[in-house]
Amino acid sequence: MSTIATTVPQIRTNLPGPKAKAIIERDGKVVSPSYTRDYPLVIARGEGAIVEDVDGNVFLDCTAGIAVTSTGHSHPEVVQAITDQARKFLHMSGTDFYYEPQVRLGEELSAIAPMKGPHRSFFGNSGTEAVEAALKLAKYYTKRHNVIAFLGAFHGRSMGSLSATASKVAQRKGFSPLVPGTYHAPYPDTYRFAGSADACAAESLSFIENQLFVHLVSPDEVAAVIVEPIQGEGGYIVPPDTFIQGLRDLTSRHGIMLIADEVQSGMGRTGKMFAIQHTGVEPDIVTIAKGIASGLPLGVATARSDVMSWPPGSHASTFGGNPVACAAALATIRLLRDTLMKNAGTVGAHLMAAAKVLMEKHPIVGDVRGRGLMIGIELVRDRQTKERAATERNALVQECFRRGLLVLGAGRNAVRLSPPLVLTTEQADTAVGILDQALTAIGK
Repeated sequence: MSTIATTVPQIRTNLPGPKAKAIIERDGKVVSPSYTRDYPLVIARGEGAIVEDVDGNVFLDCTAGIAVTSTGHSHPEVVQAITDQARKFLHMSGTDFYYEPQVRLGEELSAIAPMKGPHRSFFGNSGTEAVEAALKLAKYYTKRHNVIAFLGAFHGRSMGSLSATASKVAQRKGFSPLVPGTYHAPYPDTYRFAGSADACAAESLSFIENQLFVHLVSPDEVAAVIVEPIQGEGGYIVPPDTFIQGLRDLTSRHGIMLIADEVQSGMGRTGKMFAIQHTGVEPDIVTIAKGIASGLPLGVATARSDVMSWPPGSHASTFGGNPVACAAALATIRLLRDTLMKNAGTVGAHLMAAAKVLMEKHPIVGDVRGRGLMIGIELVRDRQTKERAATERNALVQECFRRGLLVLGAGRNAVRLSPPLVLTTEQADTAVGILDQALTAIGK
């Protein structure tokens, strides 16, 4: 692939272009309408943090395909690993046979897992499959049936994970009844809490202890608490460390499994391999997907070996842990360890500082938060009342697209910045510059 120019034009008025428009029209006739497309991007190719559409328009990508292309688009070492494995064999179903790439990946995951080992890993194809595996495993291990999740959470759209999801009603509408025995507690949002960060954390924990455990479910019947160490689709909300620490204490006291959903926050995105490592807490099970294989489908549930003790046949996946995906994951982990996890921390701090400057110029920017290259910008109509600026957020996403920057919404009124971890400080400055222009263009 020839090198894509890194110069990002400031504005495009003819989007979608003719080739993109034709493909979008074809898509509407044959592809499920359940997908959510925020703007008419039809990608032709990508390199690093830059993508080009079918009409030759070039964009700076601060979405990474929803935090997936962690090593950048088509990193040559990942492409080489995929190609080398594809020449050997494409599939042999690790649920019925053996192959070394899956074993090697299990060993690598045990080396980076955010809890003491030894560990075992279950391999699926996506984040929702990883969550389904974790929930089933927790129920099997504890012989309990109930689960606690959090308002604003996104854990997937298959029936078990959807039962834990509480991000948008549209994701649940029309699919009831969901899996029974799933309860939700408030997730601590320090920006919207009138008090200290520790008090915010304490209030969420108190709801579990003094509301759920008193009125709705006995703690000795709860199999797991599943939590995003940084809430993703819910708004890129970073809870106080004391919240995650309090959850660990609560679950340990009651014999409950603590599941860390690191599907979006894991694999180096926050400057550590897993976001929960910022808190010093060790979960019992961690779910991994998105950035683990740089774009190939792979989802993993990793647990302590004593927890993952279910027998043959209890859970499996024909395509899970596909050898080509495993090869991509092994290359991805090596790149993250060598340079990219550190780069996420360094460039993330630079991007965060630059984004916070926008607050000084644009009153609509109420909060900038995050860790590493997982940054949320919350828009409000009034900083005193913190009224959510939802329509303005949507307008900002569109305006950024027209100016050559790809971003996505998160929660009701936040914009998420989740670029590939190869992002440079110069590209970070370009992103903030376009955000500044876009905010001015929408009059905010």
